[in-house]
Amino acid sequence: MRALLKAEIEKHLAEELKNWKLDENTIKREFKFKTFVEAFSFMTAIALEAEKLDHHPDWSNAYNKVSIALATHSSKGITQLDVDLAHKIDNAFKNYE
Repeated sequence: MRALLKAEIEKHLAEELKNWKLDENTIKREFKFKTFVEAFSFMTAIALEAEKLDHHPDWSNAYNKVSIALATHSSKGITQLDVDLAHKIDNAFKNYE
């Protein structure tokens, strides 16, 4: 899968993924929850979606915060797969807002 051009990535971020930020060769977002259990539940939901796509995020959890960075390492950049997973992540987060 080809890496997206910077202009393509910026368009996705401006039009669809407004809470995500471009940081070098990744797109990143931090999510905040009321409790650790909510954060962990969210991560579990994302893990199931990521497994279906066979595309796994780089992420970390500290109590009620989850930080996610997406990139396709085999393509050395951000691909449509990262954009697709970001949409799934945003949709899952709607259950916690």
